[in-house]
Amino acid sequence: MVVDDHPLFVRGLELLLPGSTQGRARIVGSTGDASAAAAVVRRSVPDLALVDLHMPPPGGVRAIAAIRRTSPRVRIVAISGLDETELMVQALRAGAEGYLPKSSEPDELLPPLLAILDGWAVLPAGLLAALLRPAHNGPPATAVLDEEERRLLQLIAKGRRTVEIAEELNFSERTVKRLTASLLRKLRVSSRTEAAAVAGNAGLL
Repeated sequence: MVVDDHPLFVRGLELLLPGSTQGRARIVGSTGDASAAAAVVRRSVPDLALVDLHMPPPGGVRAIAAIRRTSPRVRIVAISGLDETELMVQALRAGAEGYLPKSSEPDELLPPLLAILDGWAVLPAGLLAALLRPAHNGPPATAVLDEEERRLLQLIAKGRRTVEIAEELNFSERTVKRLTASLLRKLRVSSRTEAAAVAGNAGLL
């Protein structure tokens, strides 16, 4: 699914994506209206949504947040023609699992898209460095976690999905979701990607 207000870009993806991904990907829906993105995702039921960050109000970041609230199983990739670290960070905090520049070559699309579908985050090196950089010289954020929470954080950082974590820890999926929400609050982050950055910075990977 593509959320982008440039029809030419969307049409280009429709033509190029099936060939560049060896037929493993196709567009099942699109919209140029950020406010309608969440509804179109619910209707199209995609595995992955590409969301342009530079759209008219309410904008791409809010569209990502709305999709995350209403379709939590959909993987989200932020796309942009500009290199703006702060906006990319906002997209991750809103719920995106990755970022791809619009300047990417068509034959470079498949590996990152498949990686994101497999539970990984795909980020530019500069953005990853910014996320891993300690915000202060105090105790690490993970110092407030107990052993069970540290184990959960490690699994999240390794890209495990909720159902996989539930099986490994012998919990129900509902319990894992509750524990994950509590973990994010303790770490003062708003997404699994940010939590993974905290884990990397704390040496838990």
